Amino acid sequence: MTDNSKPTLDDVARAAGVSTATVSRCLNSPDQVIAPTRIRVMQAVEALGYTPDFGGRALASRRTNTVGAIIPTMDNAIFARGLQSFQEALSRFGKTLLVASSNYDPAREREQMEVLAGRGADGLLLIGSARPESSTEYLRRRGIPFVGAWNLGGEDGYFVGFDNRAAAAQLADMVIARGHRRLAMIAGISFMNDRAADRTEGVRSAAEAAGIGRADLPVIEAAYTFEDGARAMGELMAIRPRPTVVMCGNDVLAVGAMQKARELGLKVPGDVSITGFDDIDLAGVVDPMLTTVRVPHRRMGQAAADMLIKLIKKEPVERRIEIPTSIIERGTLGPPRADDEHSA
Repeated sequence: MTDNSKPTLDDVARAAGVSTATVSRCLNSPDQVIAPTRIRVMQAVEALGYTPDFGGRALASRRTNTVGAIIPTMDNAIFARGLQSFQEALSRFGKTLLVASSNYDPAREREQMEVLAGRGADGLLLIGSARPESSTEYLRRRGIPFVGAWNLGGEDGYFVGFDNRAAAAQLADMVIARGHRRLAMIAGISFMNDRAADRTEGVRSAAEAAGIGRADLPVIEAAYTFEDGARAMGELMAIRPRPTVVMCGNDVLAVGAMQKARELGLKVPGDVSITGFDDIDLAGVVDPMLTTVRVPHRRMGQAAADMLIKLIKKEPVERRIEIPTSIIERGTLGPPRADDEHSA
């Protein structure tokens, strides 16, 4: 096997010292193979990064004209615009898109990588860069190009995205400039989610620059649902003195927070301001409409497709493409109430 070729059934058989038939039995009917042999074969499979190709033997070119995308969730519209644009761009190159969801679980993401690799995906779109190195190394061993999106990644790899930390800090600067000193945040869950972690750090860094310590900025992490946004908002509104603004890690959390504020008899932004992040369609139809960060979803999807196609064709390509965000100022952000700084 050469460094740039994908491992084959024969490669696994040679590495394990067994026949190709034994390898096939280990993969398809493991209970028919004695444990020592099965363990040896599976160790070879893992070491080589082998995954059976879906119909691969009939594809001498090793090209299926399919591209995979593994997104964290299909439960809300966070990724919808970007994927739509990504698919539209791929279709111009005759590529079909297969979409899988990881539910923010790195083990599940790895499983989906293996499934898509087994189906002969020519390349993959991944979200962010927070994943075990073993997962990206698996794709490299298989020779499958991949592009990360929704952030700008680390030192290695190819990314199309935006600076989550800087965008959140810019919004926090605007909030503070309106006179708010009692900030709070409903953040996304930061475990294996670099976007959520960066947005939280962006708000904290802006607050610290304004003389607001971390201890004075309560942060509650929540799953990206209306219900969890509402629950976290209820906890924050029980703090005394009450925060005058709640910055949310995405628009779904923000709308949940708005619903809870109404349940508590609080006016937005008269009693408490709320901000979001993403500018999904929902942000423009709630009442009042949501002040948020607009993420360039469609431009990002187009650029990610262009980058991945170049990688598949082994053409020169930039490692990072940064697409700017912007603040969309609507009705949920106002100044703190005049008596808020003195209220208990």
